[in-house]
Amino acid sequence: MLAHTIYQHDTSKEWVTFVHGAGGSSTIWFKQIREFRKHFNVLMLDLRGHGRSKNNLKLMFENRYTFKSVSKDVLDVLDHLNIEKSHFVGVSLGTIIIRQIAEDYPERITSMVMGGAVMKMNFRGQVLMKVGNIFKNVFPYLFLYKIFAFAIMPKNAHKESRNMFINEAKKLYQKEFLKWFKLTSDVNPLLKWFRQVEINIPTFYIMGEEDYMFLPTIQKLVKEHNQSAQLYVVENSGHVVNVDQPQIFNEKVIEFIKKNL
Repeated sequence: MLAHTIYQHDTSKEWVTFVHGAGGSSTIWFKQIREFRKHFNVLMLDLRGHGRSKNNLKLMFENRYTFKSVSKDVLDVLDHLNIEKSHFVGVSLGTIIIRQIAEDYPERITSMVMGGAVMKMNFRGQVLMKVGNIFKNVFPYLFLYKIFAFAIMPKNAHKESRNMFINEAKKLYQKEFLKWFKLTSDVNPLLKWFRQVEINIPTFYIMGEEDYMFLPTIQKLVKEHNQSAQLYVVENSGHVVNVDQPQIFNEKVIEFIKKNL
């Protein structure tokens, strides 16, 4: 089972589950814990191979990861804690995991918050994935990860987010990185399906205005056909919006969740 931490509220019955991205850990939510636990029960977890889940032998011996298996890891924690339904808050690749849960187990989700949502790889992203796939067994994984981190979070204002993900990625094993890299390199068909299929779950996209790789797709998606979703664009923020602008992130997300109790 995934390593996890809970913060229980004295009166609230609502749960908020936080899902980090690839190369991160639950520590990326440190600017959210204090505010969210004032209002809700909070569940923080580390995905397989990340953070305190790094040495989970059962998960480590799987040769290939899928978004279905990774999302089932999350639900196993909810089942263990007898949490029937939760609001989910994700960032980056964590938003794909939440969307997979919505696809397979929509009854388990009260609402979805998608920070730095990944719903399509732009041309630059696809080129990076292809180049990385060619050289993944040649260069040390941390070298490749740094390239991706700088491509996604290029500005000086993104330095804290970028360094946080690079420092967390240093804790991954080489084999673990390759499993996650393979998972993300095969993601385009899944994302295409997600963009085409609407779901009847309240959804809040919160994106940085400088998230050039992923923001345009979300703007188009919300504008064209997603009636159950809304988008808020945060100024002076990049991909990891909860770290770049935590005060605005916390305020807007808590407001959204309270509207969907």
